[in-house]
Amino acid sequence: MLRQYELVDRVLDYDPEADEGLLNRAYVFSMQAHGSQKRASGDPYFSHPIEVAGILTDLRLDDETIATAILHDTIEDTVATPEEILSKFGPSVARMVDGVTKLSKIDAQSENERAAENLRKFLLAMSDDIRVLLVKLADRLHNMRTLHFIKKEEKRRRIARETMDIYAPLAERIGMYEFMREMQTLAFRELEPEAYESITRRLETLREEGGGDRIAEISADLKRLVERSGIPCEISGRQKHPYSIWRKTTERHVSMEKMSDVMAFRVLVDTEEECYRTLGIIHRRWPMVPGRFKDYISTPKRNGYRSLHTTVMLADNQRVEIQIRTHDMHAQAEYGIAAHWAYKQSSVRPDTQVRWIRDLVEILDNAESPEELLEHTRMAMYQDRIFAFTPAGELIQLPKGATPIDFAYAVHTDLGDQAVGAKIDGRVAPLRTEIQNGAQVQILRSKGQQPQANWLNFAITGKARASIRRHLRHKERDEMASIGAKLYDEIVSRMPVTIGDDALADALKRLNLSDERALMEAIGRQQLTDVQVAEALMPGISESAEAEMLLPPQQEAITIKGLTPGVAYRLAECCHPVPGDRIVGVRRPGDAIEVHTISCDTLNAEENERWVDLAWGDTAEGGVARIAVNLKNEPGALGVIATILGTHRANILELRLDNRDTTFHLNTIDLEVRDASHLMKILASLRAAESVESAERI
Repeated sequence: MLRQYELVDRVLDYDPEADEGLLNRAYVFSMQAHGSQKRASGDPYFSHPIEVAGILTDLRLDDETIATAILHDTIEDTVATPEEILSKFGPSVARMVDGVTKLSKIDAQSENERAAENLRKFLLAMSDDIRVLLVKLADRLHNMRTLHFIKKEEKRRRIARETMDIYAPLAERIGMYEFMREMQTLAFRELEPEAYESITRRLETLREEGGGDRIAEISADLKRLVERSGIPCEISGRQKHPYSIWRKTTERHVSMEKMSDVMAFRVLVDTEEECYRTLGIIHRRWPMVPGRFKDYISTPKRNGYRSLHTTVMLADNQRVEIQIRTHDMHAQAEYGIAAHWAYKQSSVRPDTQVRWIRDLVEILDNAESPEELLEHTRMAMYQDRIFAFTPAGELIQLPKGATPIDFAYAVHTDLGDQAVGAKIDGRVAPLRTEIQNGAQVQILRSKGQQPQANWLNFAITGKARASIRRHLRHKERDEMASIGAKLYDEIVSRMPVTIGDDALADALKRLNLSDERALMEAIGRQQLTDVQVAEALMPGISESAEAEMLLPPQQEAITIKGLTPGVAYRLAECCHPVPGDRIVGVRRPGDAIEVHTISCDTLNAEENERWVDLAWGDTAEGGVARIAVNLKNEPGALGVIATILGTHRANILELRLDNRDTTFHLNTIDLEVRDASHLMKILASLRAAESVESAERI
């Protein structure tokens, strides 16, 4: 453990103007606050924050950040208060300490909730000051280094999984690859011990088979080759990390024995021009493996990472990966945004360079549940990237598999909300089209457009999915409240007395609801029955002579015009109702209304208190009908069917061959139709065709 003077001297070595008094006060305060506390290893607890501070001195961080590291566990694990931190160390340190403080004391929460709340707190804090994240990552790195001292396997695995899913990707996102690699390796050793041991043994065998000096030989060859062309360089080589190898073996579905590129080399030169000259020299000497070259200098990663990557085939058919970069690029590559931290004189805060943090905070605002927050942040942090361009030439980075919807939300939330289509490289394309690397994307928009529920089927970025879900939640609440208001009016119409505002206010208190809108939404979602609402409005009525009035009568139909398919209601798969059918809605607590035809076999008459009489409205936009067509087994029969459906402008969504014999084959077809009348005309035309034995609606 670093002693007080050793830690202070480390900081003063790279920052002579650091506040020595601040560091000394923090050291003494933390040591006294933690007192006799012990870690799982048996070491004094105070050793942990000092080791975290030591890690951050290697990154040459400022005095406030080092003080924060020393103090980061005092509020959570000691009797120290935020007010004490504020009074003794100032608002900046106090704010960062609060941001780093973990929420592990919330024992009643599930694992996902605990992880999500932990993530939620420091995402908000780091959006204000990126140094919070640097302290948090150093804290997690030291905890991973000492993970083996924790006796409970379940706890070790939970910490390792959280590190792999959240903290290592965060380190990668801000370009701190050294942190990322070490955290991944330590987490991998805990989560997949057998795979870790197997890969480690295999790497040791390769070292022995190569006489232990294969890496040194290749490094020497590279250095001679480059310097012979007049380019001064530094060369380093290493075997790839066990986790990196394991990921490649699982992603490529190959055994480690068949993996040849387990060695990586780094060439450091002085200028960007020398990077490209060195690349040419290497490619002239050894053939490049196709598809394995990446130019992150001309097109940097979103975290600012810049380097040339190539894989070449040596004379003995050994593949090796080579990275070429300048010394400045290397500092950025190893320590990311921390490499750009300027002590006390920077007019530009480093966090202004990190656009993705703003995206994460927007996800944070939109997420409704811990599971949703974790899902979206993992999407935002942990996917391979592609590059696409706006018509103005702005570069937008997206995960592989992204669609124009993802692109639109990456540009601006309003653009995503109003998207109606896209042009990809000048050609009109559906919103579900996968964007290819290097494409130019123009989003077509309409002010009348709103996010659609089916966008969630192909939006893959966390920001897009969080924004769509937020809009749909608001829309669903509005529509459920509208349905609830109509049902409420019907309930009070059956009451023996007129219900005034005072009775409604009292009912809200009895039901523990905040306002009238919350009541209407609860009724619409069937979280409250008719009897419960009536009893809250007029206590005792459910036991009075008028109780029979509370039974649901034949209601006036509620129109589904204006409601959103897939949000406030969904059409049942069992009977496929279409406009023109007599329909009924089934309400289930907390769920959207499920719309059935009144004759549907799945309706349970005993649950009629959950039914809502529905009507289509004047401008119903059609639906999906399912029909069964028995065709003669003869050439061209299916073409006849397609012609009839095309003539009636009915779109085929799905066609399945359910049964076939020597005479007939039975087809089930899902059709988009305007209404029931349209469907009847289609069936009549089908029955008139000579090739059709029968055609019926299912």
